[in-house]
Amino acid sequence: MSAGSGVIIDSRGYILTNNHVVEDASDIKVSFHDGREMSATVVGTDPKTDLAVIKVKLENGPLPSVAWGEYASLRVGDVVLALGSPFGLRNTVSLGIISALGRGSVGITEYEDFIQTDAAINPGNSGGALVNMKGELIGINTAIFSRTGGSEGVGFAIAVSIAKDIAASLIETGKVVRGWMGVAIQELTPALAQSFQLPEGRQGGVLISEVHEDGPSAKAGLQRGDVILEYGGETVKDVNHLRNIVARTKVGKKKEIKVLREGKETVLTLELGERPSDQALAKNGPVEEEKAPAMEKLDNVLSGMTVAPISGEHRSEFNIPEQIKGVVVSKVESGSAVEAAGIQIGDVIQEVSRQSVKTIDDFKQIASKIAKDELAVLLVNRRGN
Repeated sequence: MSAGSGVIIDSRGYILTNNHVVEDASDIKVSFHDGREMSATVVGTDPKTDLAVIKVKLENGPLPSVAWGEYASLRVGDVVLALGSPFGLRNTVSLGIISALGRGSVGITEYEDFIQTDAAINPGNSGGALVNMKGELIGINTAIFSRTGGSEGVGFAIAVSIAKDIAASLIETGKVVRGWMGVAIQELTPALAQSFQLPEGRQGGVLISEVHEDGPSAKAGLQRGDVILEYGGETVKDVNHLRNIVARTKVGKKKEIKVLREGKETVLTLELGERPSDQALAKNGPVEEEKAPAMEKLDNVLSGMTVAPISGEHRSEFNIPEQIKGVVVSKVESGSAVEAAGIQIGDVIQEVSRQSVKTIDDFKQIASKIAKDELAVLLVNRRGN
């Protein structure tokens, strides 16, 4: 038996909570502040954002529901209240501030846009409301970072910018349909920004590391190695930002994509497709395995790693989709330049110094031409990303 919190978002009895609160539940009971208890059924869940909508059957007319707040009006330092039932203590309110906005890449959910707060969030608060001082819903309390299991002042709430869209989709269809560009993307480090000729002082942008064959981006003319600068007129901040705004775009909608290609900006029009299931993305037919030819030791910046053809075992162990071509890193020497650069065992190298690598022979021919003191730019796919 587990317990959590929730928020009435619709007077017809719809309640928004966390997916992990109701996941695998066979029987759901909802207790209200006035002591009433009702049974609820699951309307829809979205594990990728850890959100779920449940519904109670109305017995005495409509329920009071919360008003939605505006994400754009939020500022770091704003006073907020976290509501819920920590440790089963019902109707508990804690006070705090917004510590940060737009927190992503914290490893809690697949799609992340968190409000970080120091308002006390403890076990049992999950799914409860984070509200502003007007009582408007601005987030759904979801997780904490803690060494003890209790609140240490670092809590995370799913922002209203995501929660409102997901809730509407779950109520309407029982599922979430996400927009899809059909690309794999990676962060643009300072070294990559210089290599791909990003203007000095320009902030943001993400690098396309793979374009899915016959996907929306391929049809629009986007290419591997393009740097996405803007999406629909909005400056792209980082990978997490682009993934979120693409996912929230309706399927079939057209967006202008500004990219940097070989130092020149160009604008392409892309029609968003529907994101396939994870199983469909990972499967694209069998790939014939390459036999590894003998390879001499390199005498340059790449000498600290060993590469191999991608085998079926590699694809399974490192979550490498079938359509990904390249060579896999099988060994990284301690203290080497490649280790310092962040290369890991299981990484798939797809380009070396802007040249495509599909086989061991490709890698050998390109890597052997790199001078001893010359730097190399690697395009890497890590666990499908």
